[in-house]
Amino acid sequence: MTGWAGRLVVVAGAGASGEAAARALLRLGAEVTVVDRAPSERTEALAAAGATIALDAAAPPVGTDLLVVSPGWRPDAPLLTAAAAAGVEVIGEVELAWRLRGPDPAPWLALTGTNGKTTTVRMLEAMLRAAGERAVATGNVGLAVVDAVTAEPPYGVLAVELSSFQLHSAPSVRPAAAAILNLAPDHLDWHGGFDAYAAAKELIWAGEKTVAIGNADDHEVARRLAAAPGRQVSFTLAEPGPDQLGLVAGALVDRAFGGGELAAAAEVRPAGPHNVANALAAAALARAQGVEPAAVARGLREFVPDPHRNEPVADVCGVRYVDDSKATNPHAALASLTSYDRVVWIAGGLLKGAPVDELVARVAGRLAGAVLLGADRAALATAIARHAPSLPVVTVSRTDDGAMSEVVEVAAALAGPGDTVLLAPAAASMDMFRDYKARGDAFVAAVRALADR
Repeated sequence: MTGWAGRLVVVAGAGASGEAAARALLRLGAEVTVVDRAPSERTEALAAAGATIALDAAAPPVGTDLLVVSPGWRPDAPLLTAAAAAGVEVIGEVELAWRLRGPDPAPWLALTGTNGKTTTVRMLEAMLRAAGERAVATGNVGLAVVDAVTAEPPYGVLAVELSSFQLHSAPSVRPAAAAILNLAPDHLDWHGGFDAYAAAKELIWAGEKTVAIGNADDHEVARRLAAAPGRQVSFTLAEPGPDQLGLVAGALVDRAFGGGELAAAAEVRPAGPHNVANALAAAALARAQGVEPAAVARGLREFVPDPHRNEPVADVCGVRYVDDSKATNPHAALASLTSYDRVVWIAGGLLKGAPVDELVARVAGRLAGAVLLGADRAALATAIARHAPSLPVVTVSRTDDGAMSEVVEVAAALAGPGDTVLLAPAAASMDMFRDYKARGDAFVAAVRALADR
């Protein structure tokens, strides 16, 4: 951690990761300028800690040595293009964390994918802790990686969730083992296309000593795994071959690291085949680190899923209501929808350029009705009209606080005994809600109000 004193560093973004980066750099003696779009409690606190605040700056100060960008800042943002033109190195908070590691750093077990990342990294954290490790889930899951790397006492191993944005600006990161869970179109507006998005995800496997773990049941992942430079291990919902983890007679089985039978698939929570796949990925990462099979099983049993992920809310008049507000893209919605036989689907929001035609075509046969809301509801309505023209569809156009109550009332009217009313929006939430959690909370409140009546 030497060599930072007196260096001029710009931190772009004062969110959680930007704040962590700025504070770490200030502690190391760097001269830090924080750029954000508007003043906030964080910018005020960073100014009090010694940082210079430059609101909405379009170029780094003269003499800037490094720019640390927060996830989500587009590469074509004026500040970043100006930095590149001036020859200033641009890295992300994850790359900074990698460079701040000490002489005997904790190994990183990293994962990425379009969907399931947070569930999987939490499963991995539970397995590591069941093995007695001082471990923590960090990265896109909430805790900034800089904070995890610089924690005292130090962690023994890090379970690192990485988004495509974070990987895009982390060229040196070389995890001990790394997994890609799945790949489907997402964030195309940011990356400019699927190939660029997938290429950013692939950077997680760049190390020649990294154990590269991938989903054998996902064509895009399997194809790209074959080119990974390190040892290649995969997981599948079928019976595993050599160098694979998979399912045998309802049990998770490790034939890559010699662990044998690990746990019963029925014990995996949240339910659904996609979460069994997530459990296999977490187990592969844990086994690559030498976690014993018994600890893998115990970690899965002790794992408590985060809210809004395929979460049962209530049974009302024989109808099950399930909150999967975290299904923020079509790929996630597909995994959720195929977990149930007959569904009244609540969908809509910001699609971010993702196509929905294939999703609707694949699930049309299990839909009992659909309730659409949000900015891009028309795209979903068009796809349903094409692939399920006789399906009852109701569009809710209101965007006020009572919109979700109306949505749930309409869904209840479309559902019959044995059906599942499923919030799996296939879209982001920010057109109507603060985030997917607020959307899920609104759904839960509306369902509970319905149940009370």
